[in-house]
Amino acid sequence: MSPGAWMMLLAAVVALASLLVVVFALVRSIRNHHTPGRSVWREFGLGLALMLLFFGTWVAHAIAEWQTYTDEQQAHGESTSAGDFVSAFAQSTLENWQSEFLQLFAFVALSALFIHKGSAESKDTDEKIEASLRRIEERLGTLPPEVSRDDPHGWELPHTALDVEIPAPVTSGPRPPSS
Repeated sequence: MSPGAWMMLLAAVVALASLLVVVFALVRSIRNHHTPGRSVWREFGLGLALMLLFFGTWVAHAIAEWQTYTDEQQAHGESTSAGDFVSAFAQSTLENWQSEFLQLFAFVALSALFIHKGSAESKDTDEKIEASLRRIEERLGTLPPEVSRDDPHGWELPHTALDVEIPAPVTSGPRPPSS
């Protein structure tokens, strides 16, 4: 075998090993976190559906690639061989995976660095939680005394659960109805 064939085989093995790691992680997650008596589809439907979609589209990709490969071979008057097809299929699969992994990596890296207000992936959600908790504490009268009511940024979420001070419950009669 040529050095290029060995490298293609190595790349295919690495890609398949990566795929097996992801499938194994899904199976292990299901095994470790499945609630007895509940449907696996109800608890892990997203992962299972994505896995089935992946394998379904991969099979469809193989069928389309086979058709393209045989058409090209016939157009050039050459015979088809399984080894050449596997090489062409592996190349197109790895090109697709490479672009998808690059896209996912870029999304993860950029979402860790930047915010997009209102996005669920954005890191601006703590600000919304802090503002909501401040409004609740002001309404209940439990805002910490060191916080100025005029300073909207003077109150922050505690960094750890140990920093939370639970105020004594107020026992002064019934609460007024909320509006």
